[in-house]
Amino acid sequence: MNDEHLRLCASAEWAQLVADELLPWVLGDDELGPDVLEIGAGPGLVTDLLVERAPQVTAIELDPDLAAALRQRMAGRPVEVVTADATAMPLPTGRFSAAACFTMLHHIPDPEGQDRALVEIARVLRPGGLLVGTDGEDTPARRALHVDDVFTPIDPATLAARLSAAGFGYTDVESNGDRFRFRARR
Repeated sequence: MNDEHLRLCASAEWAQLVADELLPWVLGDDELGPDVLEIGAGPGLVTDLLVERAPQVTAIELDPDLAAALRQRMAGRPVEVVTADATAMPLPTGRFSAAACFTMLHHIPDPEGQDRALVEIARVLRPGGLLVGTDGEDTPARRALHVDDVFTPIDPATLAARLSAAGFGYTDVESNGDRFRFRARR
């Protein structure tokens, strides 16, 4: 993640957008359950909100520096931070009641890796487990934000089929033209 992008993801404005708009839009009336996995936690602003809604949160973060900072910041809270790749998570099969993936999938460098991550998420969810997430549409502004950074946009028109291929039953993808949200059940 480039410095400008990291500043945005750690900003009060991003935290407010997630709390006021994105999380309610993504969750709808769904409950996360007792044991939630967050994929691509970054600086942890979504983690802060998830831990208010679930008794246990496990946050996966690939970047060791971001993971270490999040681990320190979450000390004493029911959050386990794991430094790992979402395409090969060192987590048990069927453990989690829900998984959350907020504006992270586009950071995986290729569609095949994105699909491997979706398969891994399905693997670690228990039967009936819920995947919720959001990502941004492919826009010039998003491309500009990702200069010297990985940006492999997801086409929301194909995401439901990709989720089904990864092992999810029910899938729902909705776009507002700038961002899209997705929900799927294992």
